[in-house]
Amino acid sequence: MFSPTVSSRLARAALVPGLIALALGLAALPAPAQPAGDAAAWPAKAVRIVVPFAPGGAADLIARGLGEVLQRETRQAFVVENRPGAGGNIGAGAVAKAPGDGYQWLVGLDTTLTVNPLIYKSMPFRNSELRPVMVMASQGMLVAVSPQTGIQSLEQFIAHGRKSTLNLGSAGYGTPGHLGATILAHSTGARVNHVPYKGNAPATTALLSNEVDGGIISSTALLPHLAGDKVVPLAVTTRQRNPLLPQVATVGELGYKALEQEVLFAVWLPQSTPEPLVQKIQAHLERALKDGKLQERLRANDLFHEGLTGDAAAQRLQAVAERYRVVIQAAGMKME
Repeated sequence: MFSPTVSSRLARAALVPGLIALALGLAALPAPAQPAGDAAAWPAKAVRIVVPFAPGGAADLIARGLGEVLQRETRQAFVVENRPGAGGNIGAGAVAKAPGDGYQWLVGLDTTLTVNPLIYKSMPFRNSELRPVMVMASQGMLVAVSPQTGIQSLEQFIAHGRKSTLNLGSAGYGTPGHLGATILAHSTGARVNHVPYKGNAPATTALLSNEVDGGIISSTALLPHLAGDKVVPLAVTTRQRNPLLPQVATVGELGYKALEQEVLFAVWLPQSTPEPLVQKIQAHLERALKDGKLQERLRANDLFHEGLTGDAAAQRLQAVAERYRVVIQAAGMKME
């Protein structure tokens, strides 16, 4: 027989491997994950900013400028991902279906949510799946033509369209340029052949190479080409003259107030994003947009600070949607 002392020592020895294994197992367990949408921990990893248009446009410029400032402030990566297609629907759909954890943003144009639901037969997302965090900036557009047309004024431009047909390039179906071309045709009686491209950059290239007669195109894309007389600016679509082009009249001054149009650039998050996290991201955006270098960059590209948040942002977007609804229904704009 074993003595009690020896038996106890053996029992304790038998327990040791099990205790060690248990200790190692506990040590190997991962630390508790932060709850999805935890505002206090955000950002704990890289943030993906989806731009639903090709690189080189104003939305892309804003997203990359914001990303640089926010990355410096938060010490986390802000990665811009361009996902063009279907007037912004592809990129917007990806963000709408993403988790509401603050790591997927949509930075784009108002038309993806104000125009596309009215003209596309089917949509990959519902507007209610995205919430606007901020309308950051606005921009007018330029009515411009190729020098080879010989057209020197908006009046000549419209007269040409009434006699013949204007081939007008745009950044794609459902984009501001497409809508502007539709407003032009509907309000003036000019005949317009809309030629869509995949972004403002290729639309501008088409204008420079005389593939099209002209277009109503983002001033960001056209400004670099005005100095060399490669493009003839006929009018700006804003209510007031553009400080970068003070010599170019507004469409309203020239008697075509129906052509007034501005583009709004906003940030949206998945609707499921918790309110405290939305507020934190909004605060980061407000600080970033006060960065001196970013402000200078935006002004140089004809982008004007708006900074509308919450209900003010939602109401501004809704007002634009209602205006476009009237135009789209009157013109019968539809996409398959």
